[in-house]
Amino acid sequence: MDFSIFSNLPSFSTLFSEINADMGNSQIWFIIVAACLMLTIHGVAVLGIAGAFHALDRHMQNKKIYGANFLSYFIAILLIVGSHLAEIVAWAYLCVALKVFPTNPQTFYFAGEMYTTVGYGDYSLSEQWRILPIIISFSGIFAVSMSGAAMYSMMGTLLGHTSQKTQTQPD
Repeated sequence: MDFSIFSNLPSFSTLFSEINADMGNSQIWFIIVAACLMLTIHGVAVLGIAGAFHALDRHMQNKKIYGANFLSYFIAILLIVGSHLAEIVAWAYLCVALKVFPTNPQTFYFAGEMYTTVGYGDYSLSEQWRILPIIISFSGIFAVSMSGAAMYSMMGTLLGHTSQKTQTQPD
């Protein structure tokens, strides 16, 4: 393999400073901090939802109330989906405040498409906002991953109860 192609690559600091100069937008650092804050809040919310589900599930198991844990799982899913919708709205408000798009509906659709990484729309962003879709998409990917892990844990609990019932029932 010819390694001479790597000799012309810029250093990381050069690349970073060129990208930073190209953006020409100090507001992008505010958006990065906002994304980290939203992910932290989302993580805490999902942990709270999953923790409440597991505590409620243990309580119902101790009281011998069976089947109600599926209702709690459904409610947990609704709360998690609601948290994602709230984050899309938060991104839309942030983009409206920064005047990324001329209209509010366009901003909401942009935030939703970027957060869910659908990428269906054809949005023309000014050069200063070209990195915005990357930031919103990363926050959506990580938030959905956290939610998926929590829902997997809750589903494992439900399936564990089902397998325990079949194992303890006499033949």
